[in-house]
This record gives sequence, C-alpha cells and structure tokens, in this order.
Amino acid sequence: MPDRANPFRLAVLWFGIQSVWGAVLGISLQARCLALAGEHALAEYARISITGALAAAAAQLLVGPLSDARRRAGDNRIAFYATGVVAGAVAVVGFYRASSIGSLVVWFALLQFALNVAIGPYQAIVPDVFEPGRIGRASGWMAGMQSAGNAAGAILASFVLAPTALAIALAALVAGSAAWTIGHLARLKLQPLHAVARLAVSRTLVDLFVSRALMYVGFYTLLGYLLFYVRDVLPKGFGVSVQLASGACILAFTLFGTLGASLAARPSDRFDERWIVTAGGAVVSIAIAALAVAGALPVLPGAIALAGCGWGVFLCADWAFACRTLPAGAMATTMAVWNLAVVIPQVLAPLLATAVLVRAGELAGPNGPRIAFGLAAVEIACGVAWIWRLPPSRAGHNP
Repeated sequence: MPDRANPFRLAVLWFGIQSVWGAVLGISLQARCLALAGEHALAEYARISITGALAAAAAQLLVGPLSDARRRAGDNRIAFYATGVVAGAVAVVGFYRASSIGSLVVWFALLQFALNVAIGPYQAIVPDVFEPGRIGRASGWMAGMQSAGNAAGAILASFVLAPTALAIALAALVAGSAAWTIGHLARLKLQPLHAVARLAVSRTLVDLFVSRALMYVGFYTLLGYLLFYVRDVLPKGFGVSVQLASGACILAFTLFGTLGASLAARPSDRFDERWIVTAGGAVVSIAIAALAVAGALPVLPGAIALAGCGWGVFLCADWAFACRTLPAGAMATTMAVWNLAVVIPQVLAPLLATAVLVRAGELAGPNGPRIAFGLAAVEIACGVAWIWRLPPSRAGHNP
C-alpha cells in the first residue's frame, strides 16, 4: 500500500528552492549589483531583475503543458523536479562566481529558467496527492516552508560571505531537499482526475491572476528596495553592515511568515479564503506604509514582523484558493499561468518603482526607498481589493 501523503515531506523541496530565492533575491543580487556596478546599482538591479523574470516566465510556459500531459498519462512529474534542481544547482554556483555585470545577467537568467522548470510542475503537487479536505493544511505547510526557506537563505547570505562557499551551501541545500521530497513522492498514489480539463481563460482565473499579481508587485518592491532602505536608516557607525542588517530583516519577515501560515492553515479549510487573504494583505499594507512614513530605525523591527506574519497568512490562503479553483487535469499549465503573477511582478516592480522615483526626482536621492515602500503598500492594498471580484471559495464544502 502506498504511504499517505505527508505534507511536511512533500513541502521540503519548497524549502530548498525558497532558500535560494531568499539568498539571491533578498540579499545577494542587490549586494552583487552594488559590488559590480557601484553608483549605478539601482539601474542595474532593475535590468537584471527584468531579464531573470522573463527567463522564469519562458520556463513556466514551456514546461507547464508538458508536465500536465505527463500527469494525464499517470506520471508524478518527478523528472521535472529533478531536472530543474540539478540545473539550478549548477546555475547558482555560476551566479556567485560571476565577475562582471554581463556574466551576472547571464547566470541569473539561467538560474531563473532552471529552477522554474521544477517550480511550475511542483506547484501542482498539493492537488496531485492530497484529498480535497486536506488541501488547506497542505497549503499551510507549503507557505510555511516558503517562509522558512527564505529565512534560511537570508541567514546563509548574511553570514557566509565567501561567494563560492555560499554557492555550494545553497546548491547542496536545494539538491538535498529535492531528494527528500522525491523519495516520498515516488511511493504515493496520485489523486484521480475526475475530469481531464484543459486550460481555459475564465474570469475566475483572470481575477485570481490580477489579485495575486498586484500583491506580488508590492512584495517585490518591498524586497527589492529593502537593502537600500536599511542602508539609509542605519545610523553612521552603527557597527552592523548593511548586508547583515538587511539579512536580519528578511529573517524576521520570513520567520513571522511561517507563523502566519500556520495560523491560516486550518481556517483555510473551513472559511472563504477571500477573508483570510484580506486580513493578511491588510496587515502587510499597513506595516509597509508605517515604514514609508516613519523612515526610522526603531520602527523597522516591529513593522517587518507584522508584514511577515500577514504575508504568511496570504500565502497559505492564496495557495489553497488556487488548488480549489483551478482545473485538476491542467493544474501545472494553469499554475504556470497563475505563477506568471509571481514572475511578471519581478519585471513590473522595478519598472514602476523606477518610474515613480524618476518622476519624484529621487532615483538616487535619500527618500527613494521610502517612496518605493509607499508604492508597495498601495500595490498590496489594490491586490486585497481585487480579490473580492472572485466568487466565494469552496472551503468547507468539500466531500
């Protein structure tokens, strides 16, 4: 008899993947831009982010339909997880060994493409193996592992300063997590596909996409400008490096995100997820707005903790909502489209923030990060408002 799906073991791979993003997107990309581009770091950060996001989108759209075709044939998608992780482990080493802005762009794009070969199919794992009544709890584990992985990556990037050592640590972490999840998945029976549904662009999918995209535009604006914000609010002679202080902020955000995800897991199986998304998103927006207005060091720890908790609540409810709403027979394809709501914001966030900062005359000014945070608060509030265009979820009504 196959093992019953264990949400922890199946979510471990998400921990490994998110540890890479916690290190690279949260700290290392900005730090490497500062090291290789100096005063042009903000502009180079925007260019590299956009290139990587486009590579991620291409991978999602190419792999999603292939993965669903294999799922309809009875395959468990393991080949996609293994291929993406192995290629991603190679690319992360190349990223940290890059010696110029040009090579950094190339390796970052390759890293985005490789890991998204695994990410698209992997995001369908919850409905693949969990019965409907356990989707909320499984989504809570996925959201919690996302936050915990981001925290682990931030810790590594803050304390392992040698690029090669950091690259090897991240590569080993993502490879080991993949082995753990794949070993468990190989013994599981897949959930039956009651209907072989194909991808259909419905109003529900569009509204789910737009709401999620707005939330992630705000998130990537916060993440992208956090290091620059911390640099500006740290007093001179504080005794802590900008990289370490920024890593501590990301660590706090992600740890409290794990708490938020755990709090939202069971309610996501019982209540309409729109209310849970609204509660989480409202907390995030208010906390970021406080940072934008205050712009002072004492406010930073509390606001980051609140924002992280709210983000964890959102992640759990968002994942559960998608798993209940999207067609099971085309889950990876639909989630590839749904996941563009994470990828496209990586392009839009720096573009919108740069446009606003140029308009305000603060692209290189001292108030630039605070203005970017104010923009992030507005973007997340818009995402919360948009969720109410969706119909009520089926939470609590599953057999």
